[in-house]
Amino acid sequence: MIAAQPGRVAVVLKGYPRLSETFIAQEIAALERRGLNALIVSLRFPTDDRAHPVHREIRAPVLYLPEYLYQEPLRVLRAWWRVRKWPVYRKVRALWLRDLRRDPTPNRGRRFGQALVLASELPADVARLHVHFLHTPASVTRYAAMLRGLPWSGSAHAKDIWTTPEWEKREKLQDCEWLVTCTAANYAHLAALAPQGRVELVYHGLDLARFAPPPQGRGARDGSAASDPITIISVGRLVEKKGVDVLLQALALLPRALHWRFVHVGGGPLRRPLETLARKLGVADRVQWRGALAQEALLQEYRAADIFAIASRIARDGDRDGLPNVLMEAQSQDLPCVATRVSGIPELVEDGVTGLLVPAEAPEALARALEALVMDPAKRAQLGLAGRLRVASRFALEGNVERLARRLGLHGGAAATRPAC
Repeated sequence: MIAAQPGRVAVVLKGYPRLSETFIAQEIAALERRGLNALIVSLRFPTDDRAHPVHREIRAPVLYLPEYLYQEPLRVLRAWWRVRKWPVYRKVRALWLRDLRRDPTPNRGRRFGQALVLASELPADVARLHVHFLHTPASVTRYAAMLRGLPWSGSAHAKDIWTTPEWEKREKLQDCEWLVTCTAANYAHLAALAPQGRVELVYHGLDLARFAPPPQGRGARDGSAASDPITIISVGRLVEKKGVDVLLQALALLPRALHWRFVHVGGGPLRRPLETLARKLGVADRVQWRGALAQEALLQEYRAADIFAIASRIARDGDRDGLPNVLMEAQSQDLPCVATRVSGIPELVEDGVTGLLVPAEAPEALARALEALVMDPAKRAQLGLAGRLRVASRFALEGNVERLARRLGLHGGAAATRPAC
């Protein structure tokens, strides 16, 4: 029998539900199976018109904060009128004003307003706040937790680590009770800024019940037949750090005699510039932009493809991937992966053993790796199998989420029976 969590945990997210943050939803569902009594707090309303099956499994209610303060002024005013009378209010306001002097942006003001609403409306049975992402969501969580006199913890991932000023990371790491992060690179960076023992490495892990091995093997395409081109797939938001422009340049460098098509899954602000680049490079007729897909449709795309490629890079503002979950998803489907040596990717992909690694910002090297895999079906099968076995042995969800469950006081051991997918 699973031991009950003493008090609810408010899980603070930037937005919920989100197609691009499956790893958060699968974590919440897994923790609920271990007895977590959660309230989801979302700083933004959903923008996707679909959801993954895992979102339908999550039982936690959702509290949406005012996305912009001017949209719900009476709600914000009521929260302030109530909270300003609390003894700790002046101390927290002084902390916020100090942050505002160092970061005089409208976003900093919105964070405090959202924190007032959260502190005012948080149910009395909430015993802890746990936040995903160390930037804006952690600011709201920090202010609200201080106002309510509650402990808070967090999970740090990618952009939130590398685009947050060092002073802010240090102070948040001082104030939180503990924090987990999802790559060894992230861990080394954050542990150097935090009190000893405050930060722990916990991989997201992949829910292998949702990503069972493909039912049948792939064909032995080698790019020689125009009627049966090889399919290269990439999944990720169309933003700078994903390096889709570099991947398009690499595809344009492939020998003209090779027959291939490229499928991209994911939306984002760079869609039109990338479509223009594909036309300029002369590959637009081989590229399919699928947009964001729900998990069932994405799984079918993985199974229809022959190679997975991602050209992650460090963006100009310092943003970068942690360890893209899409790499684990692709490897779970026996897909050989070509990726770049950025951030935590080498923790998953061992060059020449479980995939191929190339330098970032190097379309020529990426093209050579893709060409080698296109022409060698046996190598693709070898790398695909090795990748799947590595994911299963080290990056499965259940083993990694168990460490997080213990942190949250869920001592009930094995997870409860999961719903059928």
